[in-house]
Amino acid sequence: MASVGTYLNFDGNTKEAFEFYRAVFKSEFVNGIQTFGDLPEDPSNPPMPENIKHMVLHVELPILGGHILRATDAPKEMGFNCAAGNNMHIQLEPDSKEEADRLFNELSIDGVVEMPMQDMFFGAYFGSFQDKFGINWMINFPNK
Repeated sequence: MASVGTYLNFDGNTKEAFEFYRAVFKSEFVNGIQTFGDLPEDPSNPPMPENIKHMVLHVELPILGGHILRATDAPKEMGFNCAAGNNMHIQLEPDSKEEADRLFNELSIDGVVEMPMQDMFFGAYFGSFQDKFGINWMINFPNK
Protein backbone atom coordinates (compact mmCIF):
# COMPACT_ATOMS: atom_id res chain seq x y z
CA MET A 1 0.00 0.00 0.00
CA ALA A 2 1.38 3.41 -0.96
CA SER A 3 2.31 5.75 1.87
CA VAL A 4 3.92 9.08 2.67
CA GLY A 5 6.21 9.65 5.63
CA THR A 6 8.73 12.07 7.01
CA TYR A 7 12.43 11.17 7.15
CA LEU A 8 14.65 13.09 9.58
CA ASN A 9 18.46 13.27 9.71
CA PHE A 10 20.17 13.91 13.04
CA ASP A 11 23.71 14.82 13.97
CA GLY A 12 24.25 11.83 16.27
CA ASN A 13 21.26 12.11 18.60
CA THR A 14 18.56 10.15 16.74
CA LYS A 15 18.11 7.65 19.56
CA GLU A 16 17.60 10.41 22.13
CA ALA A 17 15.13 12.24 19.87
CA PHE A 18 13.14 9.09 19.08
CA GLU A 19 12.97 7.97 22.71
CA PHE A 20 11.43 11.40 23.38
CA TYR A 21 8.98 11.10 20.43
CA ARG A 22 8.05 7.55 21.52
CA ALA A 23 7.07 8.86 24.96
CA VAL A 24 5.13 11.82 23.55
CA PHE A 25 3.17 9.78 20.97
CA LYS A 26 2.82 6.73 23.25
CA SER A 27 3.86 4.52 20.36
CA GLU A 28 6.43 1.79 19.70
CA PHE A 29 9.20 1.46 17.11
CA VAL A 30 8.16 -0.58 14.08
CA ASN A 31 11.28 -2.81 13.92
CA GLY A 32 13.34 -1.58 16.82
CA ILE A 33 16.35 0.66 16.26
CA GLN A 34 18.90 -0.51 13.69
CA THR A 35 22.46 0.79 14.08
CA PHE A 36 25.31 1.17 11.60
CA GLY A 37 26.99 -1.67 13.50
CA ASP A 38 24.15 -3.96 12.37
CA LEU A 39 25.24 -3.62 8.72
CA PRO A 40 27.03 -6.63 7.27
CA GLU A 41 30.69 -6.03 6.50
CA ASP A 42 31.38 -5.38 2.83
CA PRO A 43 34.94 -6.05 1.61
CA SER A 44 34.45 -3.47 -1.16
CA ASN A 45 33.96 -0.72 1.44
CA PRO A 46 36.46 0.55 4.00
CA PRO A 47 35.95 -0.66 7.59
CA MET A 48 33.36 1.29 9.56
CA PRO A 49 34.84 3.54 12.25
CA GLU A 50 34.04 2.29 15.77
CA ASN A 51 32.48 5.62 16.80
CA ILE A 52 29.80 5.22 14.10
CA LYS A 53 28.74 1.65 14.88
CA HIS A 54 26.48 2.72 17.78
CA MET A 55 24.76 5.44 15.70
CA VAL A 56 21.23 4.92 14.37
CA LEU A 57 21.01 3.63 10.80
CA HIS A 58 17.20 3.52 10.72
CA VAL A 59 14.22 3.85 13.04
CA GLU A 60 10.47 4.09 12.38
CA LEU A 61 7.78 5.34 14.75
CA PRO A 62 4.04 5.64 14.05
CA ILE A 63 2.81 9.04 15.24
CA LEU A 64 -0.70 10.20 14.21
CA GLY A 65 -3.19 9.07 11.56
CA GLY A 66 -0.95 6.30 10.21
CA HIS A 67 1.94 8.71 9.61
CA ILE A 68 5.36 7.10 10.11
CA LEU A 69 8.24 9.22 11.35
CA ARG A 70 11.58 7.76 10.20
CA ALA A 71 15.15 8.83 10.92
CA THR A 72 18.87 8.19 10.79
CA ASP A 73 22.05 9.65 12.20
CA ALA A 74 24.09 11.43 9.52
CA PRO A 75 27.77 10.92 10.47
CA LYS A 76 30.31 13.35 9.03
CA GLU A 77 32.73 10.43 8.71
CA MET A 78 30.45 9.01 6.00
CA GLY A 79 30.24 12.27 4.07
CA PHE A 80 27.05 13.67 5.57
CA ASN A 81 26.66 17.30 6.51
CA CYS A 82 23.58 17.52 8.69
CA ALA A 83 22.25 21.07 9.03
CA ALA A 84 18.92 22.85 9.35
CA GLY A 85 17.37 22.71 5.89
CA ASN A 86 18.81 19.35 4.82
CA ASN A 87 17.74 17.39 7.88
CA MET A 88 14.25 16.47 6.63
CA HIS A 89 12.87 14.64 3.59
CA ILE A 90 9.38 13.77 2.43
CA GLN A 91 9.49 10.03 1.83
CA LEU A 92 7.16 8.51 -0.74
CA GLU A 93 6.55 4.76 -0.84
CA PRO A 94 4.65 4.08 -4.07
CA ASP A 95 2.89 0.82 -5.00
CA SER A 96 5.24 -0.11 -7.85
CA LYS A 97 8.78 0.27 -9.13
CA GLU A 98 7.39 1.98 -12.24
CA GLU A 99 5.57 4.56 -10.11
CA ALA A 100 8.76 5.07 -8.08
CA ASP A 101 10.65 5.87 -11.30
CA ARG A 102 7.88 8.18 -12.54
CA LEU A 103 7.75 10.15 -9.30
CA PHE A 104 11.54 10.39 -9.11
CA ASN A 105 11.94 11.47 -12.75
CA GLU A 106 9.17 14.06 -12.67
CA LEU A 107 9.78 15.57 -9.22
CA SER A 108 13.55 15.85 -9.78
CA ILE A 109 13.30 17.86 -13.02
CA ASP A 110 15.62 20.88 -12.64
CA GLY A 111 16.53 19.69 -9.14
CA VAL A 112 19.66 18.14 -7.64
CA VAL A 113 19.85 14.33 -7.56
CA GLU A 114 21.59 13.09 -4.41
CA MET A 115 21.22 9.38 -5.21
CA PRO A 116 19.70 8.01 -8.41
CA MET A 117 17.09 5.26 -8.15
CA GLN A 118 18.83 1.95 -7.47
CA ASP A 119 18.52 -1.32 -5.59
CA MET A 120 19.92 -0.85 -2.09
CA PHE A 121 21.49 -3.16 0.50
CA PHE A 122 18.49 -2.64 2.80
CA GLY A 123 16.13 -4.36 0.36
CA ALA A 124 14.52 -1.43 -1.41
CA TYR A 125 14.63 0.42 -4.71
CA PHE A 126 15.60 3.88 -3.51
CA GLY A 127 16.62 7.36 -4.65
CA SER A 128 16.80 10.87 -3.19
CA PHE A 129 16.94 14.41 -4.52
CA GLN A 130 16.17 18.05 -3.83
CA ASP A 131 13.53 19.47 -6.15
CA LYS A 132 13.82 22.79 -7.97
CA PHE A 133 12.11 24.50 -5.02
CA GLY A 134 14.64 23.23 -2.46
CA ILE A 135 12.41 20.49 -0.98
CA ASN A 136 14.14 17.18 -0.13
CA TRP A 137 12.50 13.95 -1.29
CA MET A 138 13.16 10.22 -0.91
CA ILE A 139 11.48 7.64 -3.11
CA ASN A 140 11.49 4.18 -1.53
CA PHE A 141 9.91 1.08 -3.08
CA PRO A 142 10.39 -1.88 -0.72
CA ASN A 143 11.32 -5.00 -2.70
CA LYS A 144 8.81 -7.59 -1.62
